[in-house]
Amino acid sequence: MNALTASAEAGAQGSSEHLASNRYFDRNFDMDAVKVLPGEYYVTATNKLVVTVLGSCVAACVRDRTKGIGGMNHFMLAEGGSEKVNGASARYGSFAMEVLLNHLFKLGAQRANLEAKVFGGGRVMATLTSSMVGEQNSRFVLDYLKTEGIPVVSQDLLDIYPRKVYFFPNTGKVLVKKLIKVHNDTVVVREQEYAARLKVAPVAGDIELF
Repeated sequence: MNALTASAEAGAQGSSEHLASNRYFDRNFDMDAVKVLPGEYYVTATNKLVVTVLGSCVAACVRDRTKGIGGMNHFMLAEGGSEKVNGASARYGSFAMEVLLNHLFKLGAQRANLEAKVFGGGRVMATLTSSMVGEQNSRFVLDYLKTEGIPVVSQDLLDIYPRKVYFFPNTGKVLVKKLIKVHNDTVVVREQEYAARLKVAPVAGDIELF
């Protein structure tokens, strides 16, 4: 059984959390935290901090503003695919968004109460610069949320820097730190590995991507 299947079954049984297994205690904020890596997502109805680091990828932080149920994904469109929401490449993004929204609904979130904050899409991967992946990712997430009728109340997209994003689903607060000076290439390497997986994975949104 893979992680996504196990997560879905846990959700059906009433679990308050989904996927992204990198958990730790954040001493700066004095609370439990979860780190979301490329291709992962996390949803919670509890008071946890959700953290990710973005390069060319984007993250959608979606929350039920009345119940405090929220989650974050971290995804990229496949290189060289269509920029349109219904294009082949965009199926990866659509799948990432659908998984996030469906598990929010399983935990009791109501569509009418959802709001989103979106981040990332920086031009930080030299190997993908020519294909404008960051721009495509940014355009996709905004178009998708508009189509779904979910208001985007805050965004920090594009530019040339990686970002570290701290999302507090309970309150909806988001802190964004642009990494002007990056001391290692971890974020780029992770996204390159993720992009390589997208190239060989089935385009239909196979769950092995997550």
